[in-house]
Amino acid sequence: MQKDTSSSDASASHIGRVRHRKRPTEATADGNRTNGSVLLVNDQSKYKSMLIRTYSTVWMIGGFALIVYMGHLYIWAMVVVIQIFMATELFNLLRKSSEEKQLPGFRLLNWHFFFTAMLFTYGRFLSQQLVNTVTSDHLLYKVVSGLIKYQMFICYFLYIAGFVWFILTLKKKTYKYQFKQYAWTHMILLTVFAQSSFTVANIFEGMFWFLLPASLIVINDIAAYLFGFFLGRTPLIKLSPKKTWEGFIGASVTTIISAFVLANVMGRFQWLACPRKDLSTGWLRCDPGPMFKPEHYTLGEWVPQWFPWKEVVLLPVQWHAVALGLFASIIAPFGGFFASGFKRAFKIKDFGDSIPGHGGITDRMDCQMVMAVFAYIYLQSFISPQNYSVETILDQIIRNLTFEEQKFLYQQLGEIFHERQLMQS
Repeated sequence: MQKDTSSSDASASHIGRVRHRKRPTEATADGNRTNGSVLLVNDQSKYKSMLIRTYSTVWMIGGFALIVYMGHLYIWAMVVVIQIFMATELFNLLRKSSEEKQLPGFRLLNWHFFFTAMLFTYGRFLSQQLVNTVTSDHLLYKVVSGLIKYQMFICYFLYIAGFVWFILTLKKKTYKYQFKQYAWTHMILLTVFAQSSFTVANIFEGMFWFLLPASLIVINDIAAYLFGFFLGRTPLIKLSPKKTWEGFIGASVTTIISAFVLANVMGRFQWLACPRKDLSTGWLRCDPGPMFKPEHYTLGEWVPQWFPWKEVVLLPVQWHAVALGLFASIIAPFGGFFASGFKRAFKIKDFGDSIPGHGGITDRMDCQMVMAVFAYIYLQSFISPQNYSVETILDQIIRNLTFEEQKFLYQQLGEIFHERQLMQS
């Protein structure tokens, strides 16, 4: 009797489950949901979110334009500040207050590694600019030259000091947490410095190579948001449920066209095209090279007779800008997808809340870091001359020769030039 009752109850519950199961038509009628998230085109609160996001974007673009106007050194300072904010957000992801109370000073160790990595990275990338800045002062020049020569040893010593510090702070019952933090710190340093250091290198190679890639990421992000906001119907990827194919394709076309046009505008300003050889903040004037020299193209039979323009003036760098635009629109967004998967793994919506409507600084820099690395590699591979430059040779001389050896080299070069002049006369 009990068996019959239980079996009937089971069958009844089974029937109940079948009756309450959603049909495919009911699922599609439920607001085009993907992964439990509503697409922007159907989001009822999207206009309020758009207003907050637009307000923050205007402030960010305005501040960024002001810093760019102030010059290379201020942009580098901005990058350093961004790195500090990113590191803070990432350090806090695995932080446990209960464990931290047992480890006083442990957080300070993370920042010790952070600033050691900063000294190593920028010491390698900006050594020549630093030397060029202090050449007028003999004493300061000798001090800076010595620091640059032994910079790698100094950074290694600082790292080993941090390593010993970490070993001495190990405590029973917190071993796992401490080693997890140690590994996490090194991953953060790799993520933040290995990529953003290329950003600084691009800045001093010519602000054009920093400003154009960064602008393309901003344009692609805004265009993807707007196309998805008004037209988005087809989900793009499960990691980012609100991303749509309409937004992705519309942003790609917009970014590639913008790259071609912006390169023509930016390339006409010497201040943006010229590389910065020192750490000063003055305006630049130089011969930017053939990449930024206008070339005239006759349209000829390509256009009808009534068309007003028979030729166009383009810069050779515009064709390279198309390659940057393709990468910014197709590959760089995967940096954002990676960050989305990362946040899902940690069950968080954003890395922080420092930017209203956007999240944290890391949320805005995911695609920028991927783009900066590509821009630097592309510049060095296809645009920069492959032979040794005067700056490279000078850098090696300053790093590896003493002051007396440099004076001897200078005298030897003087004798060689004098002999050549006698032979020519």
